[in-house]
Amino acid sequence: MAYEVLARKWRPRQFEDVVGQDHVTQTLGNAVKSGRIANAYLFVGPRGIGKTSIARIFAKALNCLEGPTVKPCDKCDACREIAAGSNLDVLEIDGASNNGVEQVRELRETVKYLPTRGRYKIYIIDEVHMLSTAAFNALLKTLEEPPEHVKFMFATTEPQKVLATIVSRCQRFDLRRIPVPEIIERLKLIARAEKVKISDDALLAIARGAEGGLRDAESALDQLISFKEAKIEEEDVLAVFGLVSKAGLEALGESVLKGDIRGLIASVARLDEAGKDLQRVVVDLMEHFRNLLICMNVGEDLADLDLTQTQIGVLKAQAELTDNARVLRILEILGDADDRMKYALSRRTMLETSLIRAARAAVVVSLEEILKKLGELQTGADGREQPPAAAAVPEAGSPTAETAGHSPAAKRTAKPKPAAGAAATKKPPADAEKSTFAGDFDKLARGWPKIIEKVGRIAPLIRGALADTRPLRVEKNKVVVGFDPEFKSEMDRMQAPRNRKAVEHAAASLLGRKVAAVFEISTGEPAPAPREEPSDHETSGGQAKKEGTRGRKGAKRNWSEDATVQEALDMFRGSIVDVRE
Repeated sequence: MAYEVLARKWRPRQFEDVVGQDHVTQTLGNAVKSGRIANAYLFVGPRGIGKTSIARIFAKALNCLEGPTVKPCDKCDACREIAAGSNLDVLEIDGASNNGVEQVRELRETVKYLPTRGRYKIYIIDEVHMLSTAAFNALLKTLEEPPEHVKFMFATTEPQKVLATIVSRCQRFDLRRIPVPEIIERLKLIARAEKVKISDDALLAIARGAEGGLRDAESALDQLISFKEAKIEEEDVLAVFGLVSKAGLEALGESVLKGDIRGLIASVARLDEAGKDLQRVVVDLMEHFRNLLICMNVGEDLADLDLTQTQIGVLKAQAELTDNARVLRILEILGDADDRMKYALSRRTMLETSLIRAARAAVVVSLEEILKKLGELQTGADGREQPPAAAAVPEAGSPTAETAGHSPAAKRTAKPKPAAGAAATKKPPADAEKSTFAGDFDKLARGWPKIIEKVGRIAPLIRGALADTRPLRVEKNKVVVGFDPEFKSEMDRMQAPRNRKAVEHAAASLLGRKVAAVFEISTGEPAPAPREEPSDHETSGGQAKKEGTRGRKGAKRNWSEDATVQEALDMFRGSIVDVRE
């Protein structure tokens, strides 16, 4: 007797033999039991997952001498002939080679004849999407209103190419890729029956290479039995099919996450010399980083990943080396490499450049991390925002306390820690408090054009009302703003809660503490603003205030003295190029 390949020898003969398609077999079994048999069925899915096998089993269930039955006997002439493909009442047609309108017209002529022995005349058309548009149109009327003794069963890997008018006349079943554990169990069954010893790692490698297709896995096992006969190990599978071991993929992924470009180049060289499929390496790496991303976001619930505990442990270790943004960027780079590698003249060069890009993306500091670091610099160890330097109160009795409000250095003096016990509840001396308010007023007077501009962005309609205002004084938690008597009506507008809040928010941002805005008619001139740190901001009337020649250089020099800016410069090894306010 001639040798029969494993894919044909172990082809499913009953509904319960079909692997991984319970949602289809259960529906068809219930239809047979209840007698609800449709005119046409469409089976959709990738190659090697059981589309035509299910169609044959369904045909046996309908035409078995003991049927219709969910469990065909496989002993009667009808069952044996259908399994062999020689039954006159069950016609299997290849849509790729019989795709013309002439063949469909011949089919329409034969459907009118009754079956020879069975209950139904069944047409199984494989790769039905290959039919021409004219052939589809010729089939429409027959498909919609066939004789009672005729049933159609279509199978396709590309349902989008089947006319919608055809699909609407069929019951559609979408078959899914078979999970890796179910492929492994089926291969174990076959190996035991064939008296072949195969390791679990070798079974996993075969199932991984089959990509959800059981027929591909069975064909691979058949080839490996011819190659090694009695004992099959993972190395044999990798050598025959050009795959990379899971340990090799994990090491490659770790090199990417650590930015080890030298190690990546050496690894690609070894893979190329071993004759590995480099495009398959990219696909497997994408799957590895996809599993890593799920591990980082799902936590402990990893049952759907079809991974061993050892692999899950590796993923958790690698998750400590990176974050979501970097892994997503790596996946984008690998996806682009997969698309371009199909047309690349040198796949090795394409893989090397893509892995270098991925390694750089894994270690380069992102904008989000820079902003996060800057935010950490602006907060204290206790998580609260540090008070701005200008609001610091000099220690009573110190030389700087006497010159507070007159020297820029006084504004940067740190506030002393309160003493323990009753001394900690003492209020600052009156002179220090007045000095603080004077310093706040100086800052407010210099920054008033900024406040007008900021309020104008929040509430554009009141920008003109503030154009002719000026700060009069700072009293504890109040900022007093003066209006000229002739603009009293504008002051009434500013009393609205929304407008007042806008001014209070802008003033608080400048002073570094919450303040309340008070508006009144000014009758005199406010105290002049200090001239140590002139500003080049334009006034509300459009006239620029320029005192001295410091301009942007002065602003740049002042920013360079800021402690937070200095820490940021040291952290990122940067320098101030320009200051824009």
